[in-house]
Amino acid sequence: MEFTIHEINNRTDLLPGITLGYQIHDSCAEVPMAVKVAFQFANGLDPFYNDTDSCSKSAAAAVPALVGETSSTPSMSMTRILGLFGIPQVSPYATCACLSDKLQYPAFFRTIPSDHHQAAALAKTVKHFGWTWIGAVRSDTAYGNNGMASFLKAAQELGICVEYSEVFYRTEPRSKLERVANVIRRSTARVIVAFVHESELLFLLEELTRQPPPPLQWIGSEAWIMDPDVLRFNMCAGAIGFGIPRSVIPGLREFLLDLSPAQALKSPLLTEFWESSFSCSLKGSSEGARECDGSEDIRALQNPYTDTSQLRITNLVYKATYAIAHAIHGVICNDTQCDKSAKFTPWQIFDQLKRVNFTTKNGYQVSFDSSGDPVAVYELINWQYKKDGSLDFVNVGHYDSSRPRGQELSMSRAITWIGEQSEIPRSVCSESCPPGTRKAVQKGKPVCCYDCIPCAEGEISNKTDSLNCIRCPPEFWPNTQRDSCLPKPVEFLSWDDTLSIILTAFSITGAFIAVCVTVVFYKHRTSPIVRANNSELSFLLLFSLTLCFLCSLTFIGQPSEWSCMLRHTAFGITFVLCISCVLGKTIVVLMAFRATLPGSNAMKWFGPPQQRLSVLAVTLIQVLICVIWLTISPPLPFKNLKQYKERIILECGLGSAIGFWAVLGYIGFLALLCFILAFLARKLPDNFNEAKFITFSMLIFCAVWVTFIPAYVSSPGKFTVAVEIFAILASSFGLIICIFAPKCFIIMFRPEQNTKKHLMGKVPSKSL
Repeated sequence: MEFTIHEINNRTDLLPGITLGYQIHDSCAEVPMAVKVAFQFANGLDPFYNDTDSCSKSAAAAVPALVGETSSTPSMSMTRILGLFGIPQVSPYATCACLSDKLQYPAFFRTIPSDHHQAAALAKTVKHFGWTWIGAVRSDTAYGNNGMASFLKAAQELGICVEYSEVFYRTEPRSKLERVANVIRRSTARVIVAFVHESELLFLLEELTRQPPPPLQWIGSEAWIMDPDVLRFNMCAGAIGFGIPRSVIPGLREFLLDLSPAQALKSPLLTEFWESSFSCSLKGSSEGARECDGSEDIRALQNPYTDTSQLRITNLVYKATYAIAHAIHGVICNDTQCDKSAKFTPWQIFDQLKRVNFTTKNGYQVSFDSSGDPVAVYELINWQYKKDGSLDFVNVGHYDSSRPRGQELSMSRAITWIGEQSEIPRSVCSESCPPGTRKAVQKGKPVCCYDCIPCAEGEISNKTDSLNCIRCPPEFWPNTQRDSCLPKPVEFLSWDDTLSIILTAFSITGAFIAVCVTVVFYKHRTSPIVRANNSELSFLLLFSLTLCFLCSLTFIGQPSEWSCMLRHTAFGITFVLCISCVLGKTIVVLMAFRATLPGSNAMKWFGPPQQRLSVLAVTLIQVLICVIWLTISPPLPFKNLKQYKERIILECGLGSAIGFWAVLGYIGFLALLCFILAFLARKLPDNFNEAKFITFSMLIFCAVWVTFIPAYVSSPGKFTVAVEIFAILASSFGLIICIFAPKCFIIMFRPEQNTKKHLMGKVPSKSL
């Protein structure tokens, strides 16, 4: 501060013709003394120490501004008093975020960033390196308590969990310090954030040295991360933290070295410094030591006084002093000159300080926001070993709160971590949950302690540490790892399916048999056994059976609009045509035997024309049912997503269930009617009574379709279609075998029985 005032007084552009004076008071870093000093400033009492060349006794009055205090707690006490008188206070080192409250501390300014920014920077750094499980210790002071409160709030917002948060003070009993040390030793967190003064930290490290804990990654606040006294504790090697940026103040070293014994005698502080540095006594200052003879060379000293390589807090004092000078300049000076006789009050200086905005000679911007705070700029400091094995401070990064969000922290070189490792240490309560799982917080523990639960069936998580699993869309299903949704396989009875090939072979075989029977019947169309029961109906029945066998092929392959409508209507119409022919043949049998009775003319009413008409009429009813079905709600392909979770069944929807069951019901009604009539005619006298074969065929037909219904309803996926095809083929084979196999056997292997006499029962028949 003395150097800065000396520099300002020698400038012609700032306060020209005005000489600044100053008073220096020592608060001893204690609140009571700070309060006493504040009253001294406010009342203009004699100082503890002053430079008499700068201030005369007559000038003793209430000071217009103050540089200080260094610590937050004394600063709070002082600014409450000074603020009542409007005396602005510019602190170079009081960082408590509470001092930004202008309702409580309206006249407080500072050139060091608020702990609010430092806490946010520390939290973002912890998050940046992936640490989610940390410990925390703090000084039981305004600095430690408020700083840690800001840090914990910022950490919580970033999802960082704190295993413990301990508080202590250097004057507390040692048992309290031991308890804090034991908490640190037992913890599972490998990262510890210390928001403490260097004096408290030294006590804690001494206690930890007695029984060293596992290696810890220390994260430090600016109060100790740049303190040389702490460097002797190797357990802090690899520590990182934010410090005030290092600076260069031109001319300061020369000013410090321009100190003579005569000048040192003027100040008790400098007298003590001189005597302790050179182990001699200045004239009249003490007894018993050798007297300083003037040969002492201050330039030869190697101590913190002469070392200007780490100017950090010093630069903040430099900026604070210049800020007050610029405020005074704004009150009493115009562009070219200053009014030496001008009277001003601390309130005017206070008002000007709000508006100062300048750049110092060493290139630093100085201004204050509405809270009296500067822009937060820090250096990221890392404790690294030098070649000689000692620890040193190394700047590895930069933090600037004025940068865009997310870009405040930038790295300039590699960090050396605990154990001189280049790999970032891990500190988590639970390892990250991989994709395919979700986090489930462990009961009674922080949110960072969780179990990884596999996603439920049908759900995925495609990110690490997902809080929830998301359900796949209806047409998708998770892969084995449950980290992505894949399209469900579409299942239908395809042509290359083994079951399809077997059913196709039976279908074609059945159609081929029907054609062969047709050829045999056509070749022997004049034989009595072919003509015995209306050969037209027999050929029409064979034609319909051929269609029945072939219509089963429409059920195979990928369903489409035309195939869905064709398969059910073709099946319904061809089977009704088939059953109507069988029904016609059954009625013909009944009418034929009734016509043999005396006076009966039954065949007159059910001759060939009537038979053809009845087949047509019965079939047209089914055609009408199908037309209505296709018009109102036709069967169309749809994706069945409910049958199976992991695959899609592509099938033909019924459209109208009433239409489908009406088609089946009509077929069932005709089959039942045919069965009853054939059953009644089974014992009529004749060597070849066709009714008993029709009865047996209808019995098989009805049995097949009665068992079809529950099998159809319960069969899964493509097997539903296979059951329907099987029912069609089974009933078709039943009809062709029961009705036509006996006739073909007689035609081919028993031609002697293929006579009218034999059929009329006039020749004894042999057992087949």
